[in-house]
Amino acid sequence: MATTETKVSSSTAGLSWARVCKECGQQHEGPDSHLYEYQDEVDDELVCHICLQPLLRPMDTPCGHTYCFHCLSNFLKEQDFCPVDRLRLQLHQCRPSSLLVRNLLDKLAVMCPHAAECQQQMQRCELQPHLHNRCPVFKRLREEAEKRKRPSWNELKGRKGDAELSGDAKHSATPSRNHTRDQPEPGLINPAYEESEEDNTPLRSSLVAEANVVELFRDEPEEELGLRIVGGKDTPLGNIVIQEIVRDSLAARDGRLAPGDHILEVNDISLAAVPHTRAITVLQQPSLLRLTVMQEKGFKIRDQRSDHHPSTSAAPQSSLGNHSNATSSHNPGTVLQVTLMKSQRTEPLGIKLIRKSDESGVFILDLLSGGLAAKDGKLRNNDKVLAINGHDLRHGTPESAAQIIQGSEVRVNFVVMRPAEAQEDGGSGRAARRTPETQYFRRRSTYMKDPPGGFSSQEKTVSLKKEPRLSLGITIAGGRDCRSRLPVYITSVQPVGCLHRDGTIKRGDVLLSINGVDLTQLTYNEAVSALKAQTAQSQVVLRVIQTLSEDSEDDATAAGKDELDPEEDFRDDSLNWTPLWTRWLGLPSHMHWCRDIVLHKTNNESWGFSIVGGYEESHGQQQPFFIKTIVPGTPAHFDGRLKCGDEIVAVNGATTVGMNNSSLIPMLKLQKNKVTLTVVSWPGSLV
Repeated sequence: MATTETKVSSSTAGLSWARVCKECGQQHEGPDSHLYEYQDEVDDELVCHICLQPLLRPMDTPCGHTYCFHCLSNFLKEQDFCPVDRLRLQLHQCRPSSLLVRNLLDKLAVMCPHAAECQQQMQRCELQPHLHNRCPVFKRLREEAEKRKRPSWNELKGRKGDAELSGDAKHSATPSRNHTRDQPEPGLINPAYEESEEDNTPLRSSLVAEANVVELFRDEPEEELGLRIVGGKDTPLGNIVIQEIVRDSLAARDGRLAPGDHILEVNDISLAAVPHTRAITVLQQPSLLRLTVMQEKGFKIRDQRSDHHPSTSAAPQSSLGNHSNATSSHNPGTVLQVTLMKSQRTEPLGIKLIRKSDESGVFILDLLSGGLAAKDGKLRNNDKVLAINGHDLRHGTPESAAQIIQGSEVRVNFVVMRPAEAQEDGGSGRAARRTPETQYFRRRSTYMKDPPGGFSSQEKTVSLKKEPRLSLGITIAGGRDCRSRLPVYITSVQPVGCLHRDGTIKRGDVLLSINGVDLTQLTYNEAVSALKAQTAQSQVVLRVIQTLSEDSEDDATAAGKDELDPEEDFRDDSLNWTPLWTRWLGLPSHMHWCRDIVLHKTNNESWGFSIVGGYEESHGQQQPFFIKTIVPGTPAHFDGRLKCGDEIVAVNGATTVGMNNSSLIPMLKLQKNKVTLTVVSWPGSLV
């Protein structure tokens, strides 16, 4: 049996938030050299033979020994053999230990490292949630750090100027904004933030934004964060923006990131002026990721004489609650704030929470009879939980919501959205629930435009003579029945096929036709059938389009080993591979599929989105208009269909091609209650 040394500090005076580890709560060298105060003797089988401490992220060698991942990887940087039996060994030959071993390690009893003020004992796997949700020392260190420095938007953004406020917004007293302004970037227009010209505008003064640090830890080096991102200095968006949070992913379980967040830094590496593919590479770093993000929180109240709540807090419930009295013409429900008071900290609320298959977020399934919530009577079944005690749960999980409730004191503040009932419309026909999804349609000739600067495409044709039974050796994805109506594209060119030997066709190429049969308007199953039928011919003529970008030399690395050919790897790789968002930007306009999104609002509301792009006279260049930000608590946010990175093709049927700032701003401001946006949407790059 191994006896571990327990070192409990009698004081926390020397601790600082910057130096303390956010996973184990102690100060140590290196990102993975975690220290724990074990309470019992640990079996020798669970001890690393290098550091002689209980295993962290255990790795098994082919020769039957187990080490910490950090210890083994450092050892193999200098040596090429197993530390115990000295057999030849390389890191890629090792595999993570079994789930049983990892569970045994997770259950080891440890003490909170701040025992002078917090004497809690728990399993090792529970220490990190304890530190972030219950430990008073950790909470105090974090609050002190936030008070010492709350970085401004421009300071963290690393860009010249802050062109995302207008009107009275530049006079905001919000601490996370810079009070100075330079000239706006060319082509940047923001109808979401435009003040109404009417004198009776009661609400908005400025857009509230906060700079926050979010730490995510990958249990496995190859684990996806679950973020879809858009933008980059090589695109009109400029910044790196989160388009979507993948359900049940690492980021979704964490619950702190949301669509529309701007990623400013990753592990102290600035993303303010990097191309899209470089940002992907930075976000693919293993283990701990420390993201500095700018998060929009909604509009701040200016006129306290209005009927709305006068709070200027940037907390999610305040920014969302400001719009709770909006008409149901765009709002799928009413936003309510409910406070439950527990008689003691451990009293259960009597709420069952679930997730839905067709919508992200947390929903109330049932209120237990006799429970605190049922007695209070304000929460109802099917309410969507937007926030609990200031924690944004619009894209959270029931598990994260339960953890927040368990870690709360006697007061639990809920912000929920209650679906509006059809009868509330009084038979007017304007039901609050979203109308059925509109149909996609081919981009019209009047909407045609060139790709953004730096992006283009080229057509390739391959003519092959082959045996009828010989396979082309490609796998495909996409189709006009898939999400975003993507064209059919190639996900892998297998080494056993005839196209691999030819070398012209590459992964990511979009299929146009085979033997004259058009593939551009087919569903996935229709495309598979057409390819199988034509492959049976002795001669095959295949036409494809390859999209290009000035930064395309980095695509292979960022997209996940795009050019690797080993036969043992291509199967798994082809199943997981998806194109980068930038690959779609070079696709010709005639291959785009559009849809119309209708938004409704009251006269005094903002549409709730910002736009970048348009004709730039200084460069003589026409850039498409893209959605850059969607503001919480606005019509665009509540509707839920617009996404960051969407291209605005037309407004009320009028094409945006050739427009500049001075043309599009009045067009959007003139639409008082309703606007129809024609958009093209490409899925963001998955990391």
